[in-house]
Amino acid sequence: MPKNICQVLLIEDDLTTVKLIEELILKAPLYSLGKDLSFALTPVDSMESGLAALVKNKFDVLLLGLKEREQRNLTNLITLREIEPHLPIIVHTKDSDESLIVKAFQMGADGYIESDNLDSKLLVYQVRVAIERQAYIKRLEEQQQQKQQEREFLELEHLINNSSTSITARMFGSETLKESVPDIFHEFVLYYGDLLDLALQQRMYKVEYNLSEQLRSMADKLGFLKASPRDIVDIHTTSLKEKNQNVKLAKAQAYVVEGRLIVLELMGYLASFYRKYYIGLSNINLAVKLKT
Repeated sequence: MPKNICQVLLIEDDLTTVKLIEELILKAPLYSLGKDLSFALTPVDSMESGLAALVKNKFDVLLLGLKEREQRNLTNLITLREIEPHLPIIVHTKDSDESLIVKAFQMGADGYIESDNLDSKLLVYQVRVAIERQAYIKRLEEQQQQKQQEREFLELEHLINNSSTSITARMFGSETLKESVPDIFHEFVLYYGDLLDLALQQRMYKVEYNLSEQLRSMADKLGFLKASPRDIVDIHTTSLKEKNQNVKLAKAQAYVVEGRLIVLELMGYLASFYRKYYIGLSNINLAVKLKT
C-alpha cells in the first residue's frame, strides 16, 4: 500500500542541522506515528531560496531555523505566514530561549523543536500536530467565512423584501433572469465578477477604473431585460460564491466588503433606469392623449 508523501521544506543555513534532520526524517517510518507517511525533504539555505521554492512547489509543512537574538528570523516568520497563511510552520533552534519561542508562536509558528534534543519520533509528532493545528484553524476560518457570507446574503434578502422600490420585474410578470435566460445571466455574473476584481485593484493600487460608469451601463442592460433588484442579488451572490472558492480568507472578506458597495450602487442605477423609463412612458402617453 503506497504511503502518503509529506513534502517538507527546510530553511536552514547550518549544514550540521540539515544533515541531522535528513537522518531523522529517514528514520521516521520506523515509528508508529510515521508508518503511513513518507517524507520528502527540500532543504534550502536562505529565506530567498525558501520563498522561491514555495512559488514553484506545494509543501505540507515548513521547518524554519531560528537563531537567538536575530530579529531577522522573526521577520522571516512573519513574511512566511503572510504568504502562506495555512502552511504549518515549525521553528527549530539550538537555543532554549523561552522569550524567542514565545515570540515565534505569537508571530505565527505552529510548533517548536530544539534541534539539540531531537529524535525522529518527536519530529514526526511535531509535524503531525502542526498539520492538524493548521487544518483546524482553516476549518474555523472557513466556517467563519461561510457564516459571514450567509449574513451578507440574508441582509440582501431583507433589503429586497423590504425595498421601497416599486418598479421591479414583478410588474412585468416575468421570471428571474436566472430562470428565463440562464446564459445571459451567467454573462452578467462573469462581468460582475470582473468588476469586483477591478474594485479590489482600485483599492489596493490606487488606480481608477471608472467603475460607476461600468455599473451604470450594466444597470441599463439589466433594465432593458426588465430585471429586478432580485436579479441583482442573484448576480451578486452567485458571483461572490464563485469568487470565494479556493481563495484566502482575507481576499474573500475583501470581495464581500467591495461587493456590498457595488451591489447597492448597481441597484441605485437600476432604479434610476426605471424612473427614466416610466417618466418617458408617461410623457408618451400624455402626448398621445393630447393628440386625441
